[in-house]
Amino acid sequence: MNPYFTSLFAIVTREALRFIHQRERFIAALVRPLVWLLVFAAGFRAALGLSIIPPYQTYITYETYIVPGLCGMIMLFNGMQSSLSLVYDREMGSMKLLLTSPLPRWWLLFSKLVGSTAISILQVYAFLAIAAAFGVTMPPAGYVAVLPALVVAGIMLGALGLVLSSFIKQLENFAGVMNFVIFPMFFLSSALYPLWKMAESSELLYTICALNPFTHAVELIRFALYLNFNGTALIWAVLATVVFTVLAIWGYTPSRNGTGKKG
Repeated sequence: MNPYFTSLFAIVTREALRFIHQRERFIAALVRPLVWLLVFAAGFRAALGLSIIPPYQTYITYETYIVPGLCGMIMLFNGMQSSLSLVYDREMGSMKLLLTSPLPRWWLLFSKLVGSTAISILQVYAFLAIAAAFGVTMPPAGYVAVLPALVVAGIMLGALGLVLSSFIKQLENFAGVMNFVIFPMFFLSSALYPLWKMAESSELLYTICALNPFTHAVELIRFALYLNFNGTALIWAVLATVVFTVLAIWGYTPSRNGTGKKG
């Protein structure tokens, strides 16, 4: 068998087994968005009015609006948690064995991204199924059309997690950095409120939200769920993926982090 596909299969399988053995991780991944959907949305519904904006053709409930953002939340948290395992592997020494294999470093990181993205997508579809059970549904074909958008968003957010893990040397430091990145990215985006609402309160905050890569990941998912294509969001998400991937590859170079064959 081709060594590239052998390594890809091995790394993806390892990610899947790690996820299966951590059932609390799956539950936590669903509890967070469900709390927003079922609890916080009830309070925000009256406070945040929504106009008819693309891709919606009519007025929608606040719960319907935030579902794509909560899908993005799942992928954001999973991308960070998946990268957390790399920090753990570095401390345990197993990552040094992985990264000193004869295969290119970029391929090993890509395999890691594939594994984490596949898990993220499974979690998103589980959340969409639960949301549908509570009456928050999308067009039936949208559940299929959103798959490519989830792949792009998952790889982008997974690559961001790899960048962070490449610069963090100790496991106890990762949680603080995760919170420093996750919460600003999530709240300064279109996940919970449309950008025109943000523009009404502050042009500066609107600009920050518009430049936030997570905003474009959420909008890519939102439009795909309603069978629409958002080219601008796709371009920004792909550009962010390229930047994060290049930074991750550089961050894991042997000369920078000491995981090469020497020593």
